[in-house]
Amino acid sequence: MSNKEHNKGFETINPATEKTIAQYEYMTENRALKEVENCHKAFLKWKLTTLEERATLIKAIGKALEKNKDAYAELMTNEMGKLLKQSYQEIELCIGVCKYTASIGVKELADEHRDLSDGGKGIIHYAPIGVIYGIQPWNFPLYQAIRYSIVNLMAGNGVLLKHATNVTGSALMLHKVFEEAGLPKDLFKVLIIEHDVSDKIIENDFVRGVTLTGSSAAGKHVAKKSAEVLKKTVLELGSNDAYIVMDDADIDLAAKICAQGRLYNNGETCVAAKRFIVVESVYEAFKTKFVGIMEAIVAADPMKDDSDLGPIARKDLRQELHDKVQESVKKGATILCGGKIPDGTGFYYPSTVLENITPDQPAYSEELFGPVASLIKAKDNKDAMRIANDSKFGLGGGIFSKDEDKAIELAKNHFDTGMIHINSFGLAHPNMPFGGVKDSGYGREHGGFGIKEFVNVKAITL
Repeated sequence: MSNKEHNKGFETINPATEKTIAQYEYMTENRALKEVENCHKAFLKWKLTTLEERATLIKAIGKALEKNKDAYAELMTNEMGKLLKQSYQEIELCIGVCKYTASIGVKELADEHRDLSDGGKGIIHYAPIGVIYGIQPWNFPLYQAIRYSIVNLMAGNGVLLKHATNVTGSALMLHKVFEEAGLPKDLFKVLIIEHDVSDKIIENDFVRGVTLTGSSAAGKHVAKKSAEVLKKTVLELGSNDAYIVMDDADIDLAAKICAQGRLYNNGETCVAAKRFIVVESVYEAFKTKFVGIMEAIVAADPMKDDSDLGPIARKDLRQELHDKVQESVKKGATILCGGKIPDGTGFYYPSTVLENITPDQPAYSEELFGPVASLIKAKDNKDAMRIANDSKFGLGGGIFSKDEDKAIELAKNHFDTGMIHINSFGLAHPNMPFGGVKDSGYGREHGGFGIKEFVNVKAITL
């Protein structure tokens, strides 16, 4: 029997306790396609609402998130293992996204009027295009879904969400929050589906755009499937972000911020600091302080306030991370701390630092999705920038230097990534663009940019 006719089940597992949280069934293909059609019907009404009405609804979603934040934070921590305090931070970021989108949406999407060279008049209108399909990962269960859905609802589109299976509960809770805020029925739909059905959703005529956050391999697959049916995509993919410690850096600050940047969200962040490229003249001083911080990290129950690090989200992902560490060691890398899978319950992995990194190692060229830092020595500042750019990825990165003007110039003209932090680390800001280049994808979200990714920019002349 095909997936059109029967369901298969799966369960979500708490990575800290290894206990089952809940069991779910995949939708059949027929049901999933019916949900797409229902979303399209809801869109046909929603697209006729005013920008002001949409902004009011987006504000209400932010308030509904605030009301449900305790239950939501606990669920996210149980499903994927992030520290409870960081689950709360994620919710606050999402509330901020709602507030910002509601505040700028009316202005960003308002008609523009232009005088034409022939004496006529022109109107530029930002029209919603239809149903937008989002395929999202588990590492930020709420934020990944909010990031694309809120701007597209503001733009007047319908929204579909295929979330990672291990955070299915978080996806369904978002549906509940949207309903509680007053979003029209069927305008946002959660699709609990397998990959073969997902490809059918991309092909569906009601779907007009596709956005994915995930691996480069997943991005290539989705881009190809979407291109075959001439649908626009926005892709936010993986990275191995480089943080450069220059010869004039504040070493204490750099070591502290770099450790935070590597360990936030258990190190499972596409924009996490991953490669630490340190100029030779300050290398030993940085290494001593950085390793000291990383060694002191306590991996424990993410629900407890005194835990510094939670578990990896799934057992297979922990093994994949460890395999990359071992492969790097086989090819010459040295473990300065961590690097061993601990005994006991939970998918924990210790805070780990590797050095003697060479280009043939996974620690240099691949994304290590977990609390593993790659420490790389550079001859000088110029060599550090060369190594930073020696990557197929280009999502984020950082520069540590006491000369901010010099750092800004390097960020503008030499660092080949989409986002650069100077003497700091950050995940996302609602009013700043988010996205990358090269194998890290294309398109932008946040900052007023994402709100126009999936609109029809109509030119009306008279």
